[in-house]
Amino acid sequence: MLLASVFAVIIGFLLGLLGGGGSILTVPVLVYLADIPAKSAIVTSLIVVGCTSLIATVHHARKGYVCWKTGAVFGSAGMFGAFLGGRLTAYIPGALLLVLLGIVMLIAAFSMILKNSKQSSDTNTCSSETPICPLELPVLAILFDGFFLGIITGLVGVGGGFLLVPALAHLAKLPIHAAIGTSLFIITLQSTAALAGHANHLDIDPTLTLTITCLAIIGSFTGASASNYIPAHYLKRGFGYFVLLLGSYLLYKEVNQSIVLQVQTLIKDNHDFIIGASSVIAFMLVYRLWAWLHTQSNKI
Repeated sequence: MLLASVFAVIIGFLLGLLGGGGSILTVPVLVYLADIPAKSAIVTSLIVVGCTSLIATVHHARKGYVCWKTGAVFGSAGMFGAFLGGRLTAYIPGALLLVLLGIVMLIAAFSMILKNSKQSSDTNTCSSETPICPLELPVLAILFDGFFLGIITGLVGVGGGFLLVPALAHLAKLPIHAAIGTSLFIITLQSTAALAGHANHLDIDPTLTLTITCLAIIGSFTGASASNYIPAHYLKRGFGYFVLLLGSYLLYKEVNQSIVLQVQTLIKDNHDFIIGASSVIAFMLVYRLWAWLHTQSNKI
């Protein structure tokens, strides 16, 4: 429990400092250090991440680093996706959810490790004449990304800040501090919606949840204060390597013959739904690719 408490503070610190990333540790910490079932860990994680992000959002908002309009557009789609993801967890085995979390962790790790330092410095640079919050937004692209990040939040209990901050920086053209603050606001909305999606299968330890949440909030205050002094992109790269190791360990521990059989059974029992959902996802991905290609062609 002592080690879990230490990690809770670290999770809050990273949320306050980076606007995300730390929450991806919450479920593994709860499963392997606090020894609770995967689905209970996901629900507990959503409470911890939601409360911590709310407190950190207030801290960043006082500095003027939260773009409410951008957050509301992104968050509205994210809430719908998070609610849907929360509902879907009732039909997915806990071990399979941990495998999915491991995959998400590897994606997050490579996103943090491979992020170009030049992009980071460009994003941090903002002319004093440029407004922090944009007046015009690429609404369709933001809704698309928000929906899929919301599903991830609902399914595996992570905030998705490791993808939210770059998305806000590049899609909405937010400077890094505004992207971090707005990301925390969106994570709060998504976590709340995901909890609503889990409402019919909540199973948590109130004492453990309260303890971890309070420790994470304490960490978030420290992280938010440190964000003015620590270059976030340097810390994010090192944290990315740690997440890579942890995600690899999680997959090594959870992927086995039983998981293969569970996936086969899941596909067999929900064949029509999976085909329909895959078709919708494929259509949206094709649209997103089309929009990206046209954006690139306009720059040439």
